[in-house]
Amino acid sequence: MVWFKKIKSTLTKSSNVKKAVDIPVGLYAKCKGCSEIIYNQDLDKNLRVCPKCGYHYPLSSTERLYLTVDSGSFEEYDATLTAANPLTFPGYEEKLTKGRARTQQLDAVLSGLGKIGGQPVSIAITDFQFMGGSMGAVVGERITRAIERAIKKRVGVVIISSSGGGARMQEGMFSLMQMAKTSAALARLHEARLPYISVLTDPTAGGVAASFGMLGDINLAEPGAMIGFAGPRVIEQTIHQRLPKGFQRSEFVMEKGFVDAIVPRLQLRDTLARSLRYFRS
Repeated sequence: MVWFKKIKSTLTKSSNVKKAVDIPVGLYAKCKGCSEIIYNQDLDKNLRVCPKCGYHYPLSSTERLYLTVDSGSFEEYDATLTAANPLTFPGYEEKLTKGRARTQQLDAVLSGLGKIGGQPVSIAITDFQFMGGSMGAVVGERITRAIERAIKKRVGVVIISSSGGGARMQEGMFSLMQMAKTSAALARLHEARLPYISVLTDPTAGGVAASFGMLGDINLAEPGAMIGFAGPRVIEQTIHQRLPKGFQRSEFVMEKGFVDAIVPRLQLRDTLARSLRYFRS
């Protein structure tokens, strides 16, 4: 959907002021990758991928769900789990309220059961728009339950990560322990001989990258995604060295062996379905 807002623009020519005109805002977008002007409807038809340079625009968890899971197959679980403020961290409730208003979700992950290309799957999708997709107790619990549900139902797991916030500092140790909890759940999934496919999008960093983000039987990444623990600016300031071009982008990470394949958004659903079918057979 394209939203419009009328703005006044004063045109001048040879010092003669012309009358104000109404210009629709939201009809076109300037690509963040190549700076070309793109018709927003063309961008939407291309799944928010620039048709000229392939730049992948960020998506919300509900948008990714719509593009990934078969229509009508998804059933959400644990939707009522709500974050507390165990450390009485100042301003945390306000941040949670803003995140809920922005995403229409109670926390930074959406999870449930569905099908991808006809293949049953337990899926979880984190949302960068909710406090940077950071992992608190609720995010860790929902992902752990999604993995345990997969073991019970004997289906594979797909987690799509868009979490630049890592572990949520407002919950302190309660957040950090989710790294171990989700990793232990994935170890049990491995023992049950069930597949886990991790999809890394821009950005995937911090405690998420250091736990379930990089533990897939297959690790896939969108083109150009930032993947790593600390951000490049933090690393440069720490080691006092310039980092190589493209450092921590998915192409660089794949070259170093941490990602198995880079999959454009338009091919992701088919790639996931084919992989799940392979493991199931």
